[in-house]
Amino acid sequence: MKTCLAFLAVWLVCSVCLPARGQSVAVIKLAQLGPLLNKTDDTLRVVNFWATWCAPCVKELPQFEAVRQKYADRKLSVLLVNLDEPDALETKVKPFVKKRNLRSRVVLLDEPDQNAWIEKIAPEWSGALPMTLVVNRAKNIRKFIGKAVKEGELETIINAYKPQ
Repeated sequence: MKTCLAFLAVWLVCSVCLPARGQSVAVIKLAQLGPLLNKTDDTLRVVNFWATWCAPCVKELPQFEAVRQKYADRKLSVLLVNLDEPDALETKVKPFVKKRNLRSRVVLLDEPDQNAWIEKIAPEWSGALPMTLVVNRAKNIRKFIGKAVKEGELETIINAYKPQ
């Protein structure tokens, strides 16, 4: 009984006194993003490129969170690649992620010269946001979506590839 009370006291102190830990947002370079896109395993990857200032991006984010949650027990991962300026990480991106309670992995891509990297990600991409890729190199799956996904569209695309 004393052990339970001690545990409860420690838990209470920690939960009240320590700040809540939010979703971390790593700042990465293209060299770090490439391996995330090109893994050769059996996981279907949904990779969305977005920004906090892009209204269509913000509108579609709940769909990515919904599929991440719905397919949590399957081999599907969601990666949200933010394209805000790196100096907006603390003032805009992290507060946005926390306020929206995003649980998908979020990274901020720090590559200022879009002309140097957009074609490496998707040659058909104009650079307009939002943009989504559904990929699995092992199964030769690559679906480019160069616009905002409509309600239910993302799930339809995912189901076409039947993630296990």
